Amino acid sequence: MEGRTKVKNKRTAVTYLLLIAIITAAFIPLPYYITKPGDGHELDPIVHVDGGDENDTGTFMLTTIRMGPANIYSYIWAYIKDYEEILPKEDVRYPHESDSEYNARQVHLMDSSQQNAITVAFDEAGKTYEWLYQGIKVLAVYPDMPAEDVLEAGDRIIGIDGQKVKQSKNMTDYVQSKEPGETVTVKYEREEKQNEAEIELKAFAELDGKSGLGISLADDRVLKSDPEVNLEAEEIGGPSAGLMFTLEIYDQLLEDDIAAGLRIAGTGTISSDGTVGRIGGIEQKVVAADRAGAEVFFAPDDELPEEMKDLPTNYEQAKKAAEDIKTNMKIVPVKTFSDAVSYLSNRAVSK
Repeated sequence: MEGRTKVKNKRTAVTYLLLIAIITAAFIPLPYYITKPGDGHELDPIVHVDGGDENDTGTFMLTTIRMGPANIYSYIWAYIKDYEEILPKEDVRYPHESDSEYNARQVHLMDSSQQNAITVAFDEAGKTYEWLYQGIKVLAVYPDMPAEDVLEAGDRIIGIDGQKVKQSKNMTDYVQSKEPGETVTVKYEREEKQNEAEIELKAFAELDGKSGLGISLADDRVLKSDPEVNLEAEEIGGPSAGLMFTLEIYDQLLEDDIAAGLRIAGTGTISSDGTVGRIGGIEQKVVAADRAGAEVFFAPDDELPEEMKDLPTNYEQAKKAAEDIKTNMKIVPVKTFSDAVSYLSNRAVSK
């Protein structure tokens, strides 16, 4: 009897140890990220142009992917699941990039994307806007560099050595004009409080020995437009919704319904000259758009550099994914914002 009790206790102990191991494994991060199809988000509730027409019969949608750090279970599932992708961490995060720096970079990319969307749509519609510069946003602070113990991602630099600074190039030029070992006094804002700190400059081998602080910068500017545009996209990071933001803004600026009653999804960055740029995860966005009932999907017909000529374009990737999932959604290649507008105009005329 005692022997049976011991065996039973051993089995119980082994069971508990296995359960603990299984649960623990779920919390051990791997050096990978998992991406999967997200959702199609209608843009009417997100984009608001003062006095704009938000009651058109057509619908523009942005598409998203879901991304998160991998554990052993999500890694195995993604390995066998269609349209889930495993990405090495270095393909997502910069070396030594902290969570706050990654978030700051994503916010900056989204802000830049939204600003480009407004200017491109306003240029196309003949509307006016202006830029107001507020300082310089810190995106990252490099380890073992002069600013490491002073500045943080998200800080706004507003002055250096008693001079106001508005654009990052001006500050970079000023710092690089100094000698390594000299100090500068940096005035910055953090959580609406102003601070000042002296920072000793250091020579950077990557800059041929020029002086630097060891920070990544971007201009912190506000776009003032007439009419005013508000985008409520706090939950969406990165620049890949640029094209679709531009189309929705342009649509609301016009009296005509350029979507012509269609449900239109798509993806692609938007540059200030209207060029539509390549994005990652386009196959997953095709899946998301199809699930959301899109009839048309705009895909970047990107120009690949020489070292990437063997890779498919975003349009080719999207078209193949559409064929694989047997969707009736039409995949439309676009190189510029004007290409998308021309396609919609021709659709409207042909109806």
